[in-house]
Amino acid sequence: MIEIFEELQSDIPEVEELLDLTFGPGRNALSSYRFRTGIYPVSKLCLTMRDEYQVLVGVIRFWPILIGSKQAPGLLLGPLGIHPTRQGEGLGEVLISTGLTKAKELGWVRVVLVGDIAYYGRFGFSNSLMRGIYINDKASSERLLGAELVDGSMSSLSGPLLRFSMQTKR
Repeated sequence: MIEIFEELQSDIPEVEELLDLTFGPGRNALSSYRFRTGIYPVSKLCLTMRDEYQVLVGVIRFWPILIGSKQAPGLLLGPLGIHPTRQGEGLGEVLISTGLTKAKELGWVRVVLVGDIAYYGRFGFSNSLMRGIYINDKASSERLLGAELVDGSMSSLSGPLLRFSMQTKR
């Protein structure tokens, strides 16, 4: 039986180990990781997934950002990590769906991520919502996807993604 929990401070070393296993130890050099440096994630949206033996099998995090010249508040989804031995079981889908539902319940209206449309499109993410919105490098901007948790929340936004710190530690 799989259960989802809010990530605790005590989970962080284990979460970081899982993310290293999933993405490799060089993951912190990626632009999406560097973009999050120095800001705290939204603690209520940092979720862990454990199996019946309490083994960590998945994790998802969301970060506060500002979008475009209007500096509209939004979330940056990522990383999403599933233990390599459990990939292909639909656990990522459960974490994404749970995270997006919880984000909407908490009043967030828009989410962006750097990822593949082939995977994230099924959750309502689209590159067409991101026309005119960009991140700090061309390669990441080309993979930038957005989803509206409230219809129309991404319309008329353009400009850069900006880091936003809620000044809240976990």
